[in-house]
Amino acid sequence: MERYRMQSEEHIPCNVFLSSTGPVIFKPVENQSSFKQIIIIPEYFDYREIWAILSLVGTSHEEVELRVDFNTSLTLASDKRSMTIDDQSHLKKEAENSTNPKINRYWIQRYDLFSRYDEGIQIDEEGWYSVTHEEIAIKHAERCRGKVVIDCFAGVGGNTIQFAKVSSSVIAIDIDPMKVKMAMNNANVYGVANHVDFVVGDFFSLAPSLKVIGDVSFLAPPWGGPNYCKVESFKMDMLQPRDGYSLFKIVQSITPNIIMYLPKNVDLAQLEELASLSSPPLTLEIEESCIGGKMIAITAYFSRNAA
Repeated sequence: MERYRMQSEEHIPCNVFLSSTGPVIFKPVENQSSFKQIIIIPEYFDYREIWAILSLVGTSHEEVELRVDFNTSLTLASDKRSMTIDDQSHLKKEAENSTNPKINRYWIQRYDLFSRYDEGIQIDEEGWYSVTHEEIAIKHAERCRGKVVIDCFAGVGGNTIQFAKVSSSVIAIDIDPMKVKMAMNNANVYGVANHVDFVVGDFFSLAPSLKVIGDVSFLAPPWGGPNYCKVESFKMDMLQPRDGYSLFKIVQSITPNIIMYLPKNVDLAQLEELASLSSPPLTLEIEESCIGGKMIAITAYFSRNAA
């Protein structure tokens, strides 16, 4: 990495670092007592190189606040005394997420996952790659307006929040108490927690008690991690913690109105098989779930037409 001295357009002396991903301008900030420098970065900058830059200017990443706007700049606040302990902990966690190779690609999309991310959204490592993009979750919710929805594998609450905005009520279930705690926090951020009954428990054990309670069951079971996309055709037996056929049979005993959120490479013939498990067969509608014009998943809507 090379370092050069130059004048900025505002005639402020600044340092320019040439990294492998392009030029990075590091300049002092005038008339802002709590901010000492601004880094202006390319949109697709490799954030792992930030720490190398900070070391060149003698700044520790433990003393900075990261504020990232991919279209403008990344700002560093050096006044550590002005931050609370919680602020410092949060900022340190954000720095870890931005450089963690398992999370970084999802962290970059954080505002697509939760538009109110900066207001205190909490996500664990699994949540980063399993939460539904907000734009898609909104579409799922529109199909459930005014109904009682059971979110069978709620996770950190991406779908739960959108369901709660438009449905009659939501029952959000997850076996992991930490995920339920995060989902409750996130629902509070969006102001919809009062419309959700959060349940810590095993969905399969709870299913018998949910019969006739819900109008729609939403299924976004674990896909087995990010490696699902490496197979040519995703099969129902790859779903976790049980295969798709067993899972669907259990959910069907609650309500015939089922939404399944599945990998984009799911075997569509197997979805038709699921619909035929009911007598008479359920109606199946398959929707390509897209972000920015790119398909990232499949949503399957199962229902029973009124006689």
